[in-house]
Amino acid sequence: MARNKHPEETFNLILDVAFRLFMEKGYEHTSIQDIIDHLGGLSKGAIYHHFKSKEEILVAVTDRMTEESNRILSEIRDRAGLTGKEKLKMIFKESIFRPVQDDIFTVAPDLSGNPKLIFSILRETVDVAAPDYILPIVEQGIADGSIQTDYPAELAELIILAANVWMNPMIFDNSADEAYRKFMVFRQMMQGFGLDIVDDELLARLQELASIYQRNK
Repeated sequence: MARNKHPEETFNLILDVAFRLFMEKGYEHTSIQDIIDHLGGLSKGAIYHHFKSKEEILVAVTDRMTEESNRILSEIRDRAGLTGKEKLKMIFKESIFRPVQDDIFTVAPDLSGNPKLIFSILRETVDVAAPDYILPIVEQGIADGSIQTDYPAELAELIILAANVWMNPMIFDNSADEAYRKFMVFRQMMQGFGLDIVDDELLARLQELASIYQRNK
């Protein structure tokens, strides 16, 4: 068996191969053995040295795909000259219009039968996305008067949980039409908070992503 003496190179090779296979065959139809067969002779141990499961490989693939995007989101959060409300709208647009989203929704699994991955999304949303990206923006909006709430942490969680979980077709297997109706409710909810952050362009893009997922699941 060929061996790679450089763990970082092996790690990246596994992610490169897994991403390509997820794109070509879909996550559900790609096995650990499929990945091993395309590693150029590396052993099964090369995978299990870095990853305990296929789910962990998917998480690492997604993390690598979104690393640059998250840097951009951080820059928006910290940008001067915008109100909290303006930043919230911008951060949503940057999140769904970044080109990598097409790839994410192409390789994404059907999460409805995978509680481990759903729980991982929930923890990431509550423990990272809400406090690191959304809460600082809500707090700025309260300070500058563009957002009104007495419960900034809870509002931040509600917004991101609705966006990342409730409206996620990978969890609820929503069709494009079903996704659109959820998006409309989300839009009305945000307007109820005085946050007109979901426009027609955003709705069309969200519906497009749902269609990409349904085509490739």
